Amino acid sequence: MQLVTRDQLGWPPSAAASQPTTLGTKIHYEGTPVSTDLLSDHSACIQEWQDIRASHMANTAEGYVDVAYNFAACPHGYVLEGRGLGRETAANGNQPLNHAHYSVCVLVGDEGLTQPTDAQLNAARDAIEYLQANGAGDEIKGHRDGYPTDCPGDLLYTWVQQGAPRPGGGSNPSPSPAPAPAPAPSGPAWPGEYLRAQTPMIHDDTARAWQQRMSDRGWRITVDGWYGPASAAVCRQFQAEKGLTVDGIVGPDTWACAFRTDNVTN
Repeated sequence: MQLVTRDQLGWPPSAAASQPTTLGTKIHYEGTPVSTDLLSDHSACIQEWQDIRASHMANTAEGYVDVAYNFAACPHGYVLEGRGLGRETAANGNQPLNHAHYSVCVLVGDEGLTQPTDAQLNAARDAIEYLQANGAGDEIKGHRDGYPTDCPGDLLYTWVQQGAPRPGGGSNPSPSPAPAPAPAPSGPAWPGEYLRAQTPMIHDDTARAWQQRMSDRGWRITVDGWYGPASAAVCRQFQAEKGLTVDGIVGPDTWACAFRTDNVTN
């Protein structure tokens, strides 16, 4: 699971009430127009999530204490933390429904971006299983189940009714690196550019080159040129394994170690 945490989003701990267990999870969508820019610009996904929280917090009539959802799923396969684990949602329509299920918002809407990507469905499934491992029961429902709403839209609701399967019928991706293929014969010199996770993330050819090298070595990483929290997490695991300073930053030592051909256990 590629998780973007509240801390990485610059948010304080959630003020939502504790809710250690539920019957399961409900799936939501935004129910408003969503820009297709999210498909090509991951920083737009981060901004969308930030804007949703800001909108909820500004809604004094509803009295939100945080973004309504426990997690969200973006088109690039990232799980974005909202209220997080063990917190009561405010998204399911009323207090009994909120007590019964946690919530996951898939960042699609009723206009513009309406079709979830395969990576997005995998992220939603990641969030569901993460919740199931931490207090959620097995039920997977749509917002419209038990509450009069179009949410989560017909496409997502059909997916929910099918059991929220992973695209292609695959199983849950392993969080650990896959076995490494044969090493590349050589690698480029360090380009002199440090890679650090930041918000909003910046698209970078150096990041893409490093991600591709880590993917070639067998690490499960998205090769998209966005060096964000998920890439930094892989970096920290790699650094720990190789005895490097564990800071999640790709500098000269981490770059050189990644492109060496005599240390390819991972």
